[in-house]
Amino acid sequence: MAYTVPKLKDFSSAALDKVAEKLLAALHKEAAEIKSEPDWKVFRDRWMARKNGILTEVNDLWLKAAPKDAKREAGQRVNELKQRVEQTIDAALSRSQGAAAASRLDAERLDITLPGIARPIGAEHPVIRTMNEMVAVFRNLGYSVQEGPEIETDYYNFESLNFPPNHPARDMQDTLFIANQESKPLRDRLLLRTHTSPVQIRTMEKMKPPIRIVIPGKVHRNDPPDASHSPMFHQIEGLAVDTNITFGDLKGTLDHAMKAFFGSSVKTSFRPSFFPFTEPSAEMMVSCFICGGSGRRGSEPCRPCKQTGWIEILGCGMVDPNVYEFVKDNGYDSRKLSGFAFGMGPDRIALLKYGVDDLQLFFQNDVRFLRQFA
Repeated sequence: MAYTVPKLKDFSSAALDKVAEKLLAALHKEAAEIKSEPDWKVFRDRWMARKNGILTEVNDLWLKAAPKDAKREAGQRVNELKQRVEQTIDAALSRSQGAAAASRLDAERLDITLPGIARPIGAEHPVIRTMNEMVAVFRNLGYSVQEGPEIETDYYNFESLNFPPNHPARDMQDTLFIANQESKPLRDRLLLRTHTSPVQIRTMEKMKPPIRIVIPGKVHRNDPPDASHSPMFHQIEGLAVDTNITFGDLKGTLDHAMKAFFGSSVKTSFRPSFFPFTEPSAEMMVSCFICGGSGRRGSEPCRPCKQTGWIEILGCGMVDPNVYEFVKDNGYDSRKLSGFAFGMGPDRIALLKYGVDDLQLFFQNDVRFLRQFA
């Protein structure tokens, strides 16, 4: 039942204490029943409203009505009551706000003990990983990494690499030319580079000898996609130019690189070949690191090496003196310098390394396939 301020006839200390005790008891009882901020506002207005609040009634009925000799005593009690009422109202506000906040927090509560949503962590693509591992082998040999544009001119892709104008590689059946280039001079026509060899010429134009570079990157040829071909694939090429470089240096460098990559037990073998920008040229084989060079895997024939015990890995050779003629103004004198070059396909090496039988799997972005290499 709501508290009503009584009129006083007795203004003695004992009487004032008795009515003050009843008023505070009613105050605390009402404060304890507050559950929300709207309840608190009603409570505050009931006790502190200027016109009809309980404190206003206490002031009118107790202080103003007190006889002259009791006003001091009544005034002290009224001031004490006012302070107690203000403190109780402030405390009630804090409780109501705390209860509201607790209710809101409970409604918005997150169970932080539950495991979070795991963000999948990416990994290197198997072809890029293979390429980086091979590049690292040559970096350890003191080679620097060079890169160049994928859209090249005929000059850098063919002419400066000793490909004559009638060479079959210039045919559109093999090379992807940019459209509407017929009005340009042949050497200025744009195409998608068919090898990373143009970077060799670009580097020799910028850097004086000696140089030792390795060139990883994407290349393009007009090949229909199948299990062993793709119109886009990768190459790693290398070039070393200095005085007194011999074919023996080429063999020693590549033999060391293959052992560092495939393992110290592999053997290397070279057989004659032909490339327009090297003379003499060779293809390098490594003993099959799958069957150990035996040509068989248990009772089954070894498919990667076709039962020969050898796998062709790269092409190489001594740089043709004609190539130096295109950069002779930068100090490349074929009478004083010699060098070797090599090129390999990390896509094919990745096929062999990971036992994949279809090149297209590397480029189809099927996460189910790629996840196994993470």
